[in-house]
Amino acid sequence: MKLTDIKKLKVVELRSRLEELGLDNKGLKAELLGRLWSALEATHGDEEVQRHADRSLTPTAPEESMDDRSSSPPRGAGVTERCKPDCTDSATQTETGGSLQSQQLDPESVSEAAPEDRAGGRDAEMQQGGAGDPGEDRGARASQEMGRGRAFYEFKEETRYKRYHERDLSLEEPEKEDVDKVRLDSHDSHLHFEVGPDGACGKPRFWARFPSLWSGCRLTHGVLQGKVGFEVRLERKLVTTQMEEQEDTDPCGLRVGWSLANTSLLLGEDDLSFAYDGHCKKVSGGKEEAFGELLSEGDIIGCYASFSTDGAVELSFHKNGRVMGEAFSLEASELLCRPLFPHVLCKSCSVRVLLDPTAPPWYPGPPGFTPLAALSARQRVRTTLPPTSRAQCKVLLMVGLPGSGKSHWARTHMNQHPEEQYKLLGTEELLACMISDGQKIHRLQQASQCLTDLIKVAAQTPGNYILDQCNILFSARRYKLQLFTGFRRQVVVVFPSPDEWKRRLSRHQMSNGEQIPETALLKLQVSCSLPEQHSNLLEELQYVELPQEQARTLLQEYRDEARRLLPPIPEQKKKTRHYMKRPHHHGPPPSHRSRTGLHGQ
Repeated sequence: MKLTDIKKLKVVELRSRLEELGLDNKGLKAELLGRLWSALEATHGDEEVQRHADRSLTPTAPEESMDDRSSSPPRGAGVTERCKPDCTDSATQTETGGSLQSQQLDPESVSEAAPEDRAGGRDAEMQQGGAGDPGEDRGARASQEMGRGRAFYEFKEETRYKRYHERDLSLEEPEKEDVDKVRLDSHDSHLHFEVGPDGACGKPRFWARFPSLWSGCRLTHGVLQGKVGFEVRLERKLVTTQMEEQEDTDPCGLRVGWSLANTSLLLGEDDLSFAYDGHCKKVSGGKEEAFGELLSEGDIIGCYASFSTDGAVELSFHKNGRVMGEAFSLEASELLCRPLFPHVLCKSCSVRVLLDPTAPPWYPGPPGFTPLAALSARQRVRTTLPPTSRAQCKVLLMVGLPGSGKSHWARTHMNQHPEEQYKLLGTEELLACMISDGQKIHRLQQASQCLTDLIKVAAQTPGNYILDQCNILFSARRYKLQLFTGFRRQVVVVFPSPDEWKRRLSRHQMSNGEQIPETALLKLQVSCSLPEQHSNLLEELQYVELPQEQARTLLQEYRDEARRLLPPIPEQKKKTRHYMKRPHHHGPPPSHRSRTGLHGQ
């Protein structure tokens, strides 16, 4: 089905199609369209959908049917989807529309927003093509001007956050787990890795929509002595129709092995991270060497660590009971008495780890080795326990123009506070997980869309997070901060002096190879607004460069200069209604007769 045909469907038909596909069928027509389109794109790879991808993501006013309006909340309430803990394969569930229009409908947002916030929303609508956009050409021109870099796709996602339901933001406390039970650690994993209910199986959360995304997870317990092993089964390959047509390459991937607790979740990419890759390779420190055999669906990999009395360790792997040989040998000076944790990393496949201490092994291991799950509690090392309530969690929302230094500040803060165990949610982090030869533009678009869903997952998963985005729109900040109700919410504004910003932006563009056009930067400056302290939205506001008042004064100068330099927006031509004139054989037209009658009375 083509995108043009999908747009012709009524709301009832859209909901019926979504229900047949097993997807959520709630929301406005624009949301239902996007959700159905994403599902069809993942399953059929429609070329027409691909051609219309950028145009349909351009913010436009949602089209509501009578059914939508009858069930919509009263004037002044928000209209976003309920944030569910299981955001598996649904499309982005945020409302589109004009920023100014949504704030006018919500009195609370108008009372909370500063004058420049409301002005920024108005300019965002005018410059980015919000509600009332005369067509899609302006969105296409904006795409070209933005250079389709990180700033463009992040800002396009920001314009989707408009209104919200306070009652839809209820949060449930996590269930308490047995700390001595060995399981896949949802706290020490990518947010886009979905751990099964039994804690022994897992898969990439968004495999259908983002098939090139690698997702990693460690186990809750590690070892630093003895002879220990564990087994992993490649349960099933998760392949869409579009991926099956690409017979040249295997779209699925699996790495299994060991790593230290503080290394990257991308197994094999750090020095003290050791993996057996299912494409006949062993990987450590990002270096690949030929090793082992190819892995197929149903294959079982045995991973074994043999510690000597002096602390050295040898790592070996088996496939379906056959010895693949010793893969890595480590000296005691490398580990420094730090435990090794079992680790899996998968792409477009599901895995299962044998963690039942009473079950026999799938294949016999080497003599003298004990399964990790069968070790006593004193022989295992438990990783750091996750927070037990959201009151113990913290979220940092970064705010700043592109290239202002947000990512640098966030990483420095993480290094200075390792005990907080922050997870950095940003486009660059997701791009690192997309180990693919695909076009950068397509990966940037996918990363920005995936990040939107991951923020919702993070709000339902206890932990400490840093949201590394521009967040220059008030509506986007309000939506995200409301999602994290119950967390300690801190907003960090990075707003440097003009000369420093130019220097950082130039360095950022040179290092990333992205040249942001001047027109795009001017539009972002016009749309930008700076946050204020609101007790119901955040607990702490911090300006790490210029102080708040000075930053506001400088931003106003940026806006005035940007409005002066930007070309004028062409006025929208009003559509004239043409009525068919009926011939009047006797007497004046009906309108004249009605006037005569009124006067006659």
